[in-house]
Amino acid sequence: MNALIIAKRDLASYLQGYSAYIIIAALLLGNGVFFHAFALGAESARYSHEVLENFFYLCWGFSVATAVLLTMRSLADEHALGTEVLLRTSIVSDGEIVVGKWLAAMGMVTLYAVLTLHMPLLIFVNGKVSLAHLMVGYLGVILGGGTASALGVFCSALFRNQLAAGIIGGLLAIYMSVIAWMLADTTNPPFNDVIAYTAIFNQHFVPFMEGRIAMSSIVYQGSLTALFLLLASYILHTRRWE
Repeated sequence: MNALIIAKRDLASYLQGYSAYIIIAALLLGNGVFFHAFALGAESARYSHEVLENFFYLCWGFSVATAVLLTMRSLADEHALGTEVLLRTSIVSDGEIVVGKWLAAMGMVTLYAVLTLHMPLLIFVNGKVSLAHLMVGYLGVILGGGTASALGVFCSALFRNQLAAGIIGGLLAIYMSVIAWMLADTTNPPFNDVIAYTAIFNQHFVPFMEGRIAMSSIVYQGSLTALFLLLASYILHTRRWE
């Protein structure tokens, strides 16, 4: 219950401020430009499902960016505003604080995903794709956004400066999205398989992008999300004694 109260407070803070609107608007613009340029604007004819896959490829990346940019201030901002002490001395547990922050960020990531719906609707108008493919693709986007939100909350707990939290969170997101996949291609077995498994996009989102539900990917991303939230809770717990 306390986590929901914190989530409601933070979600209201996002919606009442201007920074969240600027971030979402800028990323929606970028998503739309790249979608029209590389998905709809391709010179060679392609099947509709291929265009939809390209849309989810872009939507996933911009959703992860949305999560990282929004969460970099989630806990670091409490320190900057001086409200961190109030949270520490309240009856709310560290886990409830962290989960509340994560739920608020997930609300904004979900809002971002909903605002992109007009793009796949263009594919429906110009071609033929299945509703199941659309739903599975968005499930993958939400899962990626959830993991990135947990990563952002963890970095925000780790660093009291929101810029530092954003930079480190962004670098870790880039590693899990791109660099891990590239390292796996240049690493010898069996380490290449281990590194490749940490690549969230290539290993765990591509099935959803193609319209296939991968339970192993759901378990992995859920576990990674829980790990980041537990680490953030532990950091908050240690700071209670500072």
